[in-house]
Amino acid sequence: MTIDMSMPGSSGLLNAVGKRNMNFFSNHYVLALTGAAGIGGFLFGYDTGVISGALLYIRDEFPAIRDNYFLQETIVSMALVGAMLGAAGGGWINDAYGRKKSTLLADLMFALGSIVMCAAGGPYILILGRLLVGLGVGVASVTAPVYIAEAAPSEIRGGLVSTNVLMITGGQFFSYLINLSFTEVPGTWRWMLGVAAVPAIVQFVLMLFLPESPRWLYWKDEKAQAIAVLEKIYDSDRLEEEVELLASSSMHEFQSDNASYLDVFKSKELRLAFFAGAGLQAFQQFTGINTVMYYSPTIVQMAGFTSNKLALLLSLIVAAMNAAGTIVGIYLIDRCGRRRLALTSLSGVVISLVILAMAFILQSSSSLCMAAANGTCQGALGWFAVAGLALYIAFFSPGMGPVPWAVNSEIYPEAYRGMCGGMSATVNWISNLIVAQTFLSIVGLVGTGLTFLIIAGIAVLAFIFVALYVPETKGLSFEQVEQLWKEKAWGSRGNCQSLLGAAP
Repeated sequence: MTIDMSMPGSSGLLNAVGKRNMNFFSNHYVLALTGAAGIGGFLFGYDTGVISGALLYIRDEFPAIRDNYFLQETIVSMALVGAMLGAAGGGWINDAYGRKKSTLLADLMFALGSIVMCAAGGPYILILGRLLVGLGVGVASVTAPVYIAEAAPSEIRGGLVSTNVLMITGGQFFSYLINLSFTEVPGTWRWMLGVAAVPAIVQFVLMLFLPESPRWLYWKDEKAQAIAVLEKIYDSDRLEEEVELLASSSMHEFQSDNASYLDVFKSKELRLAFFAGAGLQAFQQFTGINTVMYYSPTIVQMAGFTSNKLALLLSLIVAAMNAAGTIVGIYLIDRCGRRRLALTSLSGVVISLVILAMAFILQSSSSLCMAAANGTCQGALGWFAVAGLALYIAFFSPGMGPVPWAVNSEIYPEAYRGMCGGMSATVNWISNLIVAQTFLSIVGLVGTGLTFLIIAGIAVLAFIFVALYVPETKGLSFEQVEQLWKEKAWGSRGNCQSLLGAAP
């Protein structure tokens, strides 16, 4: 299928970015949409954090789990398996049925899974509940960034999408608080896992009163409904501009029944966009963030702090820093740009991982730590390791935390935004699972210090990848981003090449 790339009035539209001046807090309606959609991110973050504390009490209640490491690993990883499946199918559901219905579906699965876990009478019912929760998390991880991005003005789109990442980190922080709060409550782990149904139900109710994405409505030829939503976001002058952009893009967009997963690999510009987006998602995980979040108590104890209470407290501080750093990222992403923020973030990540690695390498060297007998050297290196951990979070959270999600919400054409977003989110979850399942094994094989040096090397590769393959999309409309990929794929011919009609 070929597409006419000539856009009436496009010369004026491509210069429209200079006229945009909406700030982050200027439209309460957009903030309300973002906050409601971001509850999905909160559920995402809460689930990744809460299971580590709940598992301690699950083992105490079920002897079959306490004595079976495979069951323990399955309980933890089944949510990741569900998230992979949910993200893979969630992209198609988004494009076929819309962002609103996808969010409602995710809430139903998450609430049902939480209730099943809370009431589980044995390990296999618990595993089923984890699978259902994972499916909901996977769908939400695709839907929330896209829904927010499609309702957001382009000049603040990065910050608004990053708000969803703030909700993820806030969910992780809240899960640590819950883990500490319910330690003395009867049925501890059931409360930890069951309480997640509450925000899922809250989001479900809120979404019933919120609109569908205006861009999805326009793409599905529900133009009157789309314009009605846009009228609540833009003033009359800006509204006319946005509708003109939508009208021009609709002349060369695909219809939903023509879009397929194979198109992503057949079309050169789609292939380039997906390579950049999926690569960012993979490097987000392989540069170690969820290693730090999942195993921060273990890392702290590896650093020489044997007290469980102190380890949990320091882990709570790590989670708080992660959330605080994301707030910094929200401020910077639409000012500094996605590319510069990611490169700066990765530079700091490399430095902090080297510091962390050296702390552990020196700690394990008895010849350099003869004072270990009285604890002086060991304690100093322990704090050095924790400082490296804190520095890592300080650099990662404003950049490589929000940037992959923001970029993936804006680099794909409308007809493929859900599909490609789902595919790249699936890459994120697969990478997440690989890291979670291999980190402690690699530590056992080569040691903690060398493991962090390996992750530092991966961060260097990530820096090179961003520098070579990720373009700047700050302030660009979706139509301008689409044109950017055409020019990257075809050079000066990008204005007249068809999206699928030309041979890659």
